[in-house]
Amino acid sequence: DVSFAYPNSSDDTLTGITFDVPRGQTVAIIGQTGSGKSTILNLIPRLFDTTAGTVTIDGKDVRDYDLDYLRSKISYATQKPMLFTGTARFNIGYGSNDVTDDQIMEAARVACIDSFLKSNEGLDTVIEQLGANLSGGQKQRISIARAVCKKPEIYIFDDTFSALDFKTDLKVRSNLRKLTEDATTVIVSQRISTIADADKIIVISDGKIVGCGKHDELMRDCEIYKEMAKIQEFGEAGQ
Repeated sequence: DVSFAYPNSSDDTLTGITFDVPRGQTVAIIGQTGSGKSTILNLIPRLFDTTAGTVTIDGKDVRDYDLDYLRSKISYATQKPMLFTGTARFNIGYGSNDVTDDQIMEAARVACIDSFLKSNEGLDTVIEQLGANLSGGQKQRISIARAVCKKPEIYIFDDTFSALDFKTDLKVRSNLRKLTEDATTVIVSQRISTIADADKIIVISDGKIVGCGKHDELMRDCEIYKEMAKIQEFGEAGQ
């Protein structure tokens, strides 16, 4: 059972969190803003350490790994990626060792950003600081391509699909599914359509797990999940 409290806080942000992610599977975490979803992700690469309980990879406590080695096994793509002034080649290849242009462009294809690059200067396309010359969806797809380029054992996507339209979201996730068959994937999202096909969905509320299962099971058994689905379905119907 993992619990966590931020420094100088008397209240736990996470309480009694327990789940496993088998290799080759995708586990999704969903919940309202501030429910603790991203905090769970931050414990995997040890951006923070647990207050109680342990996070393990291959049965070994993450605190027992060399930190650089641990993080070399993980790609962590965030909702608002850190992009740098430089080429698309530099931004996608950032954090990967000895990658070729072909490998970078293949990562771009998986993330559905290749057409944008080809319509500009290819991998020499200039990205401005923080991606100021890109749309929100383009920034996220660059971030996804960077994660793919690293070829990690563990993929972490923290609301990384939120700015993608539904068609692009579907295509990117289809590409990722083929690519990550031998890896472990953890996705945080507030959009049910993004995570409905996950092998396991964990519903978080106020730092606790209130539901766990596949989409159909949660639609039957988890009131919070059903309510989120109803609200999102209504919102999409009104668009």
